[in-house]
Amino acid sequence: MAADKTLQLALSELGSAIAGLENAIDMRIERQREQGEIDSEVRRVHTDRSRLAQELDQSEFRANRLEEVNREVSRRLVTAMETIRAVLDR
Repeated sequence: MAADKTLQLALSELGSAIAGLENAIDMRIERQREQGEIDSEVRRVHTDRSRLAQELDQSEFRANRLEEVNREVSRRLVTAMETIRAVLDR
């Protein structure tokens, strides 16, 4: 009878150990899944950052080009106004 109780106790402990192991495995799988999702999100953020950096570079280039064109137009307007004044003053 003592052997039966010892066997039942051992089986009970084994069952508890197996349940704990299954729980640990489930938790590990869940953490890996979450880590995979985090890795995917990080990749998306890096992709977005690269795209936004490229768009910013293009926008800065266009802004600089517009500034150059604006200065040239302004210079030409001043020249035209000076020419018109010179003609009117004659």
